[in-house]
Amino acid sequence: MLIYVCLSSHGFGHAARQAAVLSALHRLAPTARLVLSSAVDPAFLHLVLRGLPVEQRRLRWDVGMVQSDALGTDPAATLDALGRLEQALPQQLDAESAWLASQGEPVVVVGDVPPAAAALAQRLGAPLIWMANFGWDEIYAPLGDRFAGHAEAAAAAYGQGTLLLRCPFSLAMPWGVPERSVGLTVSPTRPLPAALQEALAADPRTTVFVGFGGLGLALNPELFRRWPTHRFLLSAPAEPEYCRELEACGNVLLLPAGVRPLDVLKHCERHLGKPGYSSFCEALSAGCGLHVVERSGFAEAAALIDGLRLHGYHRLLRRDQLECGDWQLDQPLRAPSGVALPRDGALEAARAIVTIAAADATRSDQNF
Repeated sequence: MLIYVCLSSHGFGHAARQAAVLSALHRLAPTARLVLSSAVDPAFLHLVLRGLPVEQRRLRWDVGMVQSDALGTDPAATLDALGRLEQALPQQLDAESAWLASQGEPVVVVGDVPPAAAALAQRLGAPLIWMANFGWDEIYAPLGDRFAGHAEAAAAAYGQGTLLLRCPFSLAMPWGVPERSVGLTVSPTRPLPAALQEALAADPRTTVFVGFGGLGLALNPELFRRWPTHRFLLSAPAEPEYCRELEACGNVLLLPAGVRPLDVLKHCERHLGKPGYSSFCEALSAGCGLHVVERSGFAEAAALIDGLRLHGYHRLLRRDQLECGDWQLDQPLRAPSGVALPRDGALEAARAIVTIAAADATRSDQNF
């Protein structure tokens, strides 16, 4: 069987989610052929897919929202990008459906969550499994008339499918397809380099991971100095000068290359960042409290915050509080009003995908 993941190119959260599912798929069905198709940063895909036998096809299937920075969006640039994608998709669909048909084995398409996955699956006559906590229909609909056509087209595409795997922190997604809810989707952790392990063990200060997704956010290094009793872990920024400024703070430790935030969160008491699906899943799975900077202009953020209030220990911050250093790290976390989410979402999703793929392969053999 060939499992083809049609992956959103918006941000890193979708890729982190599917890396967790692909890891579980490989454990459940080690002979299955796994293909991931996206325009996500290859360096990030290499990091999260390391050790997995996943073929990669570098194609863009959606735009999502163009971001002005880690907390803001650019609607005008998004519309321009959507127009370019609409022109490119017909030829891309022709070429990729022809390539998949030439592979000579049954295909299952997993969409997370480009609407174009529906057209690809339809051309192949393949089962289509959506896996998401939102669709672009609900992101575009509040943005006004200029986005109305894109919202309607996305909603129509999402109405096609064999199954929706509904992830935590979800919007309504009223797509009219059978659905199944899954828990937190988190990849297995990897061992830390010995030097990093020793550095973490030797410092008694409260440890806080700071992360703002793929774009990052260049915080003033002076803000870290305002919290001398805390130690901050960050993924290393791309700019060497900024790295040097952070390291000079005395309470900032940059992660070595190849170490994911997920791998160090069990050593952290708190996580400071934006509303983000994979960040929430990873922090909650590690038992790490979340300090979250509220975000506007992106409908998913409200669902994430609502879910966090229900399922995770947290504090909410405004952007001006972030930028002035009022991070409330010395304040108690607010307790969730509900129960903890199950942590086996990736495995549950993989089981559902394998079941549908196996049934389709059996039908293909009978027809042959």
